[in-house]
Amino acid sequence: MSRSLKKGQFTEPRLLEKLAKLKPGEKTVIKTWSRCSTITPEMVGVTFGVHNGKSHIPVLVVESMVGHKLGEFSPTRKFQRHGGKIQKTIEAGAAAGAAPVAAAPAAKSSK
Repeated sequence: MSRSLKKGQFTEPRLLEKLAKLKPGEKTVIKTWSRCSTITPEMVGVTFGVHNGKSHIPVLVVESMVGHKLGEFSPTRKFQRHGGKIQKTIEAGAAAGAAPVAAAPAAKSSK
């Protein structure tokens, strides 16, 4: 559910204070636990350390991120892989340098 238009977008006030104290061109990372904060145009060009539950993931804010939430760019789950035995054989073949090749049926001569 989206936030009411009357209230406006939410950005953590302490995050805005840290952003205001930052000098132009300064390359420090601003650590934050506020994943629900909306990215505003003032944040463009700043690197945020967004907490994912375990560590702070550095996120460089670019112009196309405006309007999104900070948490969208810091995944909380680590993707392992899909599949079971078949996936392991495919990965083993790719690691060996040869792609798995399907055997073509031999042509039989008819007499």
